[in-house]
Amino acid sequence: MKGYLQKLGKSLMMPISIIAASGIFLGLAAVLQNPNIVGQTFVDITVVQQFIGFIRLLINTLFGNLPVLFAISIAIGLAKEEKATAAFGAVIGFLLFHVSISYILGLNGITAATRTVDYLTETGLSTLEATSIASSYETVLGIFTFRMNVLGGIISGIWVAWMHNKFYKIELPTAISFFGGKRFVPIIITVTIPFLSLIMYFVWPFVNSGIVGIGNIIAEAGAIGTFIFGSVERLLIPTGLHHILNQIVRFTPVGGVEVIDGEQMVGALNIFNALLAQNNPDYSIMAEATRFLSQGKVPVMVFGLPAACLAMFRASKPTEKKRVKALLLAAALASFTTGITEPIEFAFIFVSPILFIFHAIMSGLAFFLMDILNVAIGNVQGGIIDLTVFGILQGSETNWWMAVIVGLFYAVIYYYAFKYVIERFDVKTPGREDESFEEVPMNEATDRGAAIVAALGGKENIKEIENCFTRLRLVLGSIEKIDENAIKATGAAGIVKVNDTNLQVIYGPQVEKIALEVKGAV
Repeated sequence: MKGYLQKLGKSLMMPISIIAASGIFLGLAAVLQNPNIVGQTFVDITVVQQFIGFIRLLINTLFGNLPVLFAISIAIGLAKEEKATAAFGAVIGFLLFHVSISYILGLNGITAATRTVDYLTETGLSTLEATSIASSYETVLGIFTFRMNVLGGIISGIWVAWMHNKFYKIELPTAISFFGGKRFVPIIITVTIPFLSLIMYFVWPFVNSGIVGIGNIIAEAGAIGTFIFGSVERLLIPTGLHHILNQIVRFTPVGGVEVIDGEQMVGALNIFNALLAQNNPDYSIMAEATRFLSQGKVPVMVFGLPAACLAMFRASKPTEKKRVKALLLAAALASFTTGITEPIEFAFIFVSPILFIFHAIMSGLAFFLMDILNVAIGNVQGGIIDLTVFGILQGSETNWWMAVIVGLFYAVIYYYAFKYVIERFDVKTPGREDESFEEVPMNEATDRGAAIVAALGGKENIKEIENCFTRLRLVLGSIEKIDENAIKATGAAGIVKVNDTNLQVIYGPQVEKIALEVKGAV
């Protein structure tokens, strides 16, 4: 189950990467349509604003179809082989999943026409009651169905992946052998997905009530809820399951529910993007929506962790400073610019529980402080790009300078806390290890791929090779055959042994290239 959840978390990253990049463009578009920033003369240039409007339309289309993108991403990520077939099946599965639910709803008299607020109020319900009932449904790709948001895509994607892995190698009798193998996958999905829809018809209302209940608890907890979220999110970093927690607050009622321009938006990220698309967003609502987003990460990722890198460098052995300088500098820049922190975190979370717990508490505190200071910086990464585009360039209403002031204190606290703990308890951070090893030059791509394969126990020991934003995710024949020192010599920041066969190697933002090198060497 742990290995499966690891794969599921990795599968969520493909649409998230699209969201992160699209969000930046949406933020820049909001800046260029703000007369307080670019001036009324620029705003009144019709051609420029029409172009920006077109960009907004493209990006909003991506955000509006996230459920199907998640379904495809999940199917690709969980499929063992023939991933293209799994993606094709995911589209079929997603459409039929919602069409089946829509049909069952129709049999019970629940349609788009009978679930409007006006219709429900005419039956005697109050406006509040009618709005609550109507908000439980939505139209997805023209299909009236339950309001599942991205969870609908995730559920159908998991089902498709399961069917795909079970049947993509099936052999049928000779007379119908043409429909065997991967051609059988869309057929079995078409046959089985209505049964999943029937189950979800009865189960989803309870699931939805549970999610809404959790969201209400967190909302009532106020800033304490954001503290808990920020701390737990960092504590889950070693497992990779923080991705799942993030998606819950970004796309479900746990992250909030708001009605914007007459349409109900569910989840912190959806609410933020809908507000960002407005010419004059309500920053009080935006501050509430963004309390689970980038603003809580800025003090840690832009200021705290780079300062921790400096502390680790200063505490390293004189003979090792040259070697660790490049490693820590690259890790610090990744955190500072893009909010990718794992190359830094894996340098200390396994060798010092004290620093790990300190880091988790400080992360939760950052979310707490940004919440009570009414900071409104959205998106998903938390680096200087998000601070600039969604904070500074959006104007003073975002209270972005509070994140900078808190961040400066964080830099001082992180530096001295890390330096004290490392030296006081002789923590084996980079440059302080007992063993020594010769690092493989990072520009020797071919040699690096071969070196990693050898360190993993050879070609015959490698069963699967995947990657997410920062981690090389591997399924091995036996984890006992790996050479940890040799892996670290290739520039790895850390190693996570998930179980006897699943291994993760943390390389940072360059992992995509490294994964290709390893696949080329296998």
